[in-house]
Amino acid sequence: ENSSRPPVLERFVPALLVLTIVLAFFVGILWQKVSYIEKGGVLPSQFDGQGEAEPALEGKLSDEAAARLAKYEEGDHILGSKDAEIFVIEYSDLECSFCASFHPTLEQIVEEYDGKVAWVYRHFPLVTIHPRANPAAYAAECVNELGGANAFWKFIANVFENQATALGDDGLKTAAVNSGVGPAAFSACFSSDKYNEKVAEQARGGEVAGVTGTPANFVVNKKGGVWLVPGALPYESIKATIEEALAD
Repeated sequence: ENSSRPPVLERFVPALLVLTIVLAFFVGILWQKVSYIEKGGVLPSQFDGQGEAEPALEGKLSDEAAARLAKYEEGDHILGSKDAEIFVIEYSDLECSFCASFHPTLEQIVEEYDGKVAWVYRHFPLVTIHPRANPAAYAAECVNELGGANAFWKFIANVFENQATALGDDGLKTAAVNSGVGPAAFSACFSSDKYNEKVAEQARGGEVAGVTGTPANFVVNKKGGVWLVPGALPYESIKATIEEALAD
């Protein structure tokens, strides 16, 4: 029997097309947001009452904003001299690809400024998009406990160089052993919850300072001036900020 009505599938095609376009739009927005956060973007958190977000912080911070950053303190992971003229305080995530690409830049900064610049590493796991960021941070703290500062920095570099394989439990253990830590001692520490709160506390400190993405870097001089350098910027960009902080 013939019918003038179109087949069921044809009747739903226009609705399916609209749904596909809407989903693609929202996926695009989500991808842009994740990319922005992982690049160290500092997303606005306050509004002016008219629906417009305040500009993201960057460059030299006001005294009020600078006061929100916890300066270097005993217990921080530091590479370089504690008497340095400049401290670069980095909030980082071991699963962040931009953090991995930026890591050699700060290594170069510390080496070339030779005593003038010290690097402080703090954890800021982006847990909503990086499920292995917290375990990696806990592992780093275990390596620091068992092997000291040199082992910690070796472990961080090892994970960043091998993110494709180093972020699973076995990979973290291998990175720890390659950093000079005994496998049994590492496994015992890693299976405990002893560093969960320390990592969470560092992340909260970053949030207070205005961090929402990684890597986020604060350049601090001896006068207490603070400059925010968000994202995995090239060497010359962060060098220019350090020179400004030295001259300030």
